[in-house]
Amino acid sequence: QVQLVESGGGLVQAGNSLRLSCVSSGRTFNGYAMGWFRQAPGMEREFVAAISWPGSSTYYSDSVKGRFTISRDNAKNTVNLQMNSLKPEDTAVYYCASGTSAMRIGVQAVVYWGQGTQVTVSS
Repeated sequence: QVQLVESGGGLVQAGNSLRLSCVSSGRTFNGYAMGWFRQAPGMEREFVAAISWPGSSTYYSDSVKGRFTISRDNAKNTVNLQMNSLKPEDTAVYYCASGTSAMRIGVQAVVYWGQGTQVTVSS
């Protein structure tokens, strides 16, 4: 069964850091770009970051560039998102995604989704 399982969400104060992780099972990791999206209440799901297979290229939205870092460990089928200098506007449910690098352009390039993990940043 194909699964993407996120962890690491929580409640933090503005300026602090969180690290999200996504573990893949099944055929969702090898050969696929991996990424993170987020969705705030009443908003559309938006692209956050992506990393190509096997990891030579990374992509970020303008809103997180310089603060977030995406990485992958192919031996462990894991993709991580290190989030620093968090802001209240980063509050959202964060979703792990598997697909092609074109996911930085649109969700149509996402093949598999995780269930999401809540990140809440207080001011």
